[in-house]
Amino acid sequence: MMFPAVWSLAGSRFGAALIAGAYFLGASRGLPEGVSNFFGSDIFLGLSLWAGASLAFVGVLAVCWSRREGWRQARNYFLANVLMSVPPLGIVGWANPVTAAGIMFPGWGWWGLGATIVLLMVSTTRFRWPAIVIISALALFSAVTWTAPASPAGWRGIDTSFVSGRDQYADYGQQLSTIALVREAVADGAEVVVLPESAFGIWTPTNEALWRRGLAGLDVTVVGGAVMLTGTGYDNLMVSISADNSAVLYHQRMPVPVSMWQPWTTGGATADFFGNSVVELDGLRLAMLLCYEQMLVWPVLHSVMLDADLAIATGNGWWTGSTSIVPIQRASSTAWASLFGLPLIMSFNQ
Repeated sequence: MMFPAVWSLAGSRFGAALIAGAYFLGASRGLPEGVSNFFGSDIFLGLSLWAGASLAFVGVLAVCWSRREGWRQARNYFLANVLMSVPPLGIVGWANPVTAAGIMFPGWGWWGLGATIVLLMVSTTRFRWPAIVIISALALFSAVTWTAPASPAGWRGIDTSFVSGRDQYADYGQQLSTIALVREAVADGAEVVVLPESAFGIWTPTNEALWRRGLAGLDVTVVGGAVMLTGTGYDNLMVSISADNSAVLYHQRMPVPVSMWQPWTTGGATADFFGNSVVELDGLRLAMLLCYEQMLVWPVLHSVMLDADLAIATGNGWWTGSTSIVPIQRASSTAWASLFGLPLIMSFNQ
């Protein structure tokens, strides 16, 4: 949350661009290694995509910077933040400072989001030092009193560590191992089990039959990630299944650009920016945040606008290696759930 204050103090538009670049590249520092792991390439591809992804953020913050101090600068920062929060530029709007609203104002909901935006705007004016003092005090108070979002009774998120790959999906052995993990969770009292992104692999009738047979005799619903092939590519999904039936629960709104979402060609993942923002399961309205969506602003706000009762955050971080990408996803999901007082279930493969 100190970023807008530093950005506003830049002596020139070029200086503002450098500050924005340092912030964005620092926040996304795990991308070069992650890209190299995902594509099996050298580090130069990762560095190229890392730099390319920063262009929107740096460009917007550079254009919106003003030499004039005062509320014009605050207005310009607000505009830049909005542009980086919603599509099309919001597609790469990672590390947005408003994500900290859940840490500053847990449980305040939209009022907390508004208060955070006001603090960010004020920190670009001559009143920046009082704003910085308030931000620091709130951060210290949060660190002392922090309570993580609770999980609802009977719900269980399972983390896994299956080795995967760009073109590799859950094979038969992995499916049996995952079913065994679910059965252990049920024996421990779980009624709804959440599995990571891609846990089911490619969703087919054969796969469904295997799982329904594996869950026979268990009173449990399993929610997990899957891929379903389409005529032009594939959908990245969350599926629910029990011993009796199954259903496609959620279509990912924003797959990862370049590696998954490739609108310039066929064969990539489908994006449905504002679709199925809330889905229902067992009488609860669920806000699904599937992997990359946890880095962005609009997916969670869209879900909360439609009265979500519970947040579910899943991901498949096999490619992230030793980077901070999955911890950042967990922190972002925790912050948003905390802001709106939502129970949170997380499940990652790493």
